[in-house]
Amino acid sequence: MTRVAILWHMHQPFYRDLRTGEHILPWVRLHALKDYYGMVALLREFPQVRVTFNLVPSLLAQLEAYVAGTARERHLELGLKPAEQLTERERVFCAEEFFHAHHPRMIAPYPRYAELCAQRDELGSTRAAARWTVGDLRDLQVWHKLVWLDPYYLDGDPRVRGLIDKGRDFTEDDKHALAAIERELLGRVIPEYREAAARGQVELSTSPFYHPILPLLCDSDIYRRTHPQAPPLRERFQRPDDARLQLSRAIAHHQALFGSKPAGLWPSEGSVSDDMVELVAEAGLRWMATDEDILARSLGRSISRDAEGHLLDPGLLYQPYRVGRGTRAVSTLFRDHAMSDLVGFTYASWPADLAAADFVRRLEQAGRRHRESTGREAVIPVVLDGENAWEYYEDGGRPFLRALYAALAEHPDLQAVTMSEAAGESGPPAQAAFEHVFPGSWINGDFYIWIGHADDRTAWGQVADARRTFDDVSATLSADARAQALEEILVAEGSDWFWWYGDDHSSAHDADFDALFRRHLSNAYLAMGVPPPLELSVTNITTAPARQAVTQPTGTLRPRLDGEVSSYFEWMGAGQVEFADPAGAMHSSIAHLSGLQFGFGAGTLYIRLDPADGAASTIIEAGRRLLLEFNGPSPGVVTLTRSTESARGQVQVTCSGGLKPGVASAAAAEIIEVAIPLDWLCATGTARLQLRVSLMSAEAIALDRYPRHAAIDLDLPHAG
Repeated sequence: MTRVAILWHMHQPFYRDLRTGEHILPWVRLHALKDYYGMVALLREFPQVRVTFNLVPSLLAQLEAYVAGTARERHLELGLKPAEQLTERERVFCAEEFFHAHHPRMIAPYPRYAELCAQRDELGSTRAAARWTVGDLRDLQVWHKLVWLDPYYLDGDPRVRGLIDKGRDFTEDDKHALAAIERELLGRVIPEYREAAARGQVELSTSPFYHPILPLLCDSDIYRRTHPQAPPLRERFQRPDDARLQLSRAIAHHQALFGSKPAGLWPSEGSVSDDMVELVAEAGLRWMATDEDILARSLGRSISRDAEGHLLDPGLLYQPYRVGRGTRAVSTLFRDHAMSDLVGFTYASWPADLAAADFVRRLEQAGRRHRESTGREAVIPVVLDGENAWEYYEDGGRPFLRALYAALAEHPDLQAVTMSEAAGESGPPAQAAFEHVFPGSWINGDFYIWIGHADDRTAWGQVADARRTFDDVSATLSADARAQALEEILVAEGSDWFWWYGDDHSSAHDADFDALFRRHLSNAYLAMGVPPPLELSVTNITTAPARQAVTQPTGTLRPRLDGEVSSYFEWMGAGQVEFADPAGAMHSSIAHLSGLQFGFGAGTLYIRLDPADGAASTIIEAGRRLLLEFNGPSPGVVTLTRSTESARGQVQVTCSGGLKPGVASAAAAEIIEVAIPLDWLCATGTARLQLRVSLMSAEAIALDRYPRHAAIDLDLPHAG
C-alpha cells in the first residue's frame, strides 16, 4: 500500500516588538481565525486519515499572547474602536489596511465589502476615508474581520450567519459580538491540536524557535559552496550555539504546550547542511524533511519527470533515507516538489472534486510505478504551507480538503500516514543512507533568498555586529538585561526578515518587516546599554522589486505583429511588468510567462508577452486559451487561441463581456504580440485600464494567472 505523508507547515514571522509588546502586523491573528483551527478540526470528519502539522514555536507564542489578551495590535484596536471616534489618520489607516484579502474569494462575494473596496480603489485611501460616513467605516470594521473567520463559523454559526445576512448598517453591538466570536475561536486553536494529537490522528512537529536558517547560523560561508563568486559578508557568521539554542528552545516550548517532545522537524525553509544534521540528531529528533532537489544534489542524480509530471525514477524519491554519520544520522524524507506545488499553487482554480481526483490519480500512478520498478511500496511526502494557499481556494479550501481526505480514507491502495510512520519510526528502518547532505533549502536547492542579495548581506552584517557586541558586554550585564538582549538577537536571526529583503519576494509590508528587523537589533543594543549603530535608523531596502512596479510607456509603438523579436527597437519605449509571485510566503516553481510589455500607437493598445521558458507558441497549445482580462468602463476579456492546424504565429482573437466588436490581431511564436483597438475596450476617455492575464486549460481550468494578486494599471496616453 502506498503511504502518503502530508505535512502542513504552520508558520508566521515574529511580529511582536518585545520592548513595547505591540504586534506590528495582524497575520497571526487572522490566519488563526481562518486556517489554524479549521485545518485540524476538519480531520474529525475523517478519523482514518492521519497527517502531520508542523507548528513553529514563534507562531504559537504569539497565538498564546492573543488568547491571554496581552497582544497589542493596531489593526485589532482600530477594528474595535467606536467608528465615530476614529481620527482622520486612523480612518486612512483603515482604508489602507482593511482590504488585505484575496479579492475574488474574500471581497467580491460580499456586496457591501466589495462596494467599499471599489470606492477605495477609485478614490484612493485618503479621499475615500474622508468621504465615508461613520456607518461606512463601521461596516468596513466588521467586514474586515468577518471574511477572515473560519468556514465552520461562516457556514454554520448562527451569530456569524446573522451578520453576513445583515450585510450592512452594522452597530457597535455587532462589532462587540464579532469580537467575542474572535476571542472564542482563537482560544480553540491550540486545544484542538492537542486533542488531535492525543487521539493519535495527528503528529505535531516543530521548527527552530524563531525560524532561522540553521545552516547559515552554523556557518554563513556555506552559501558560497553553491555561489563561489558571491561577495563575502562583512563578517562571517558562525554561531552553532545559537542554532543549538533555537532547536532546544523549540523542543522545550513544544513539550510544555503539548505534553511531549516532538519526534521530528521541518527545518526552516527545508534548509539543511551537515552541521545542522548533527544538531538535529544531538537534540534527539528522530526525523526531518526537506526538498527533493536536496536529495538529487546529495546523490549526484537527476530527478526527472515526463510530460505529465510523473517521476521517471520513482524509487529514488519515494523512500526515507538515513542522512548523516553513525549515531548522528537522522531519518529524512524528501518532499515531492511537483505534487506539493499542485496543492499550493495550481488546484485553487480547479473545481474541488476535480482537483482532489487529479491529485489522488497522481498518487495512484506514482505508487504503482514505484512498486513496478522497485518491488517495494512507495512513501510519498507532500509538504507545503498549511495557511497561505487557502485564501485562493473556494470556501477556504474546505471543499478540496474534504474531497481529498474522503478519497484517501476510502482508497484501497493509499494510506495517509504521519511523517514518523513514513520515516520508519513505527515500521521498517530506512532502506538507504548517505553521509553528506548537500547544503540548501526547498527553493532552488540553495540559500540565495536569505543571503544572496546585497540587502540580505547588510542585514547579516548587522546581526553579526550585535552578536559580537553581546559577547563583549554580556559579562557586565544583569541576568535580565542579558536575557532580553539575547532574545532580540535570536529573533533577528529568523529567516523572515531576509525573505523580504532583495529582489526575490515582496509584499505591501516590506517596509514594516525591514523596520521591525532593525527595531529588534536596536532593542538588543538598548538592553545592553549600548547606543544602537546609526545604520539601524536607516532602511536596509535599496531595491524596489520590478514585479511590484509598472513602468509606463515612454514612446509611441508600432510593432510588426509576427510573434518574433524582429528588432530591438520594435518595442523600445514600451511599458514593462515583470511577472513573479508577490504573494509573500508562497514560492512557486511553476511559471509560464516571465513578463509583459505594453504601449500605445494610432489608437491601439499593443501587448507583448514573454515566455518564462521556451517558445511562446507552446504556451497556447491546442485547446489552451490565454485571457487578457480588462477592468475599465466596460470590463471584458480578450481571448487568444490556437488550433491544431494553426501555422506558426497564427492566433485567433475573440472578445466577451462588455467589449465592443472590432478588429484585433495577435501572433505567437517566439513571443506573443497583440494589438487591440482602444475603442474596442471602450477606453477612449478613461485615465486607466486594469489588466490581468490568465492561462486556461482545455478543461477551463486556470493554469496560471499574472499578476497573482493585483491587476496591472495601464495609464492611457491621451487621458487628461
